[in-house]
Amino acid sequence: MRYKRLKQSNRRRKYRVRKKVKGDSDRPRLSVYRSNKNITAQIIDDRSGVTLASASTMQEALKKDIGHGGNAEAAKTVGETLAKRASEVGIKLVRFDRGAYRYHGRVKALADAAREAGLVF
Repeated sequence: MRYKRLKQSNRRRKYRVRKKVKGDSDRPRLSVYRSNKNITAQIIDDRSGVTLASASTMQEALKKDIGHGGNAEAAKTVGETLAKRASEVGIKLVRFDRGAYRYHGRVKALADAAREAGLVF
């Protein structure tokens, strides 16, 4: 019962944030997913429904460098990698979608690293 309420409140929070943050071709949405073991970020054009760039601690290229994917250092690496991949595609401006997560800890580390690497949001 308690788990069901938590899941429902997380879903509401996510939709409340997503209602305000829409990505388009001029300014796509940077979406973050966080679990206990990994963190994933992707840049999405919501109008066409296409993922333009992504980075995750589960990708083989990053998994070797990171080790454990559930910490702030891993989130920084994902943010830097995502910004580099976005610049290769020609994306500089994004809208940040934190989902149901607070802007704190790993989510903040990812966002700060992406900003330092060149993304503007």
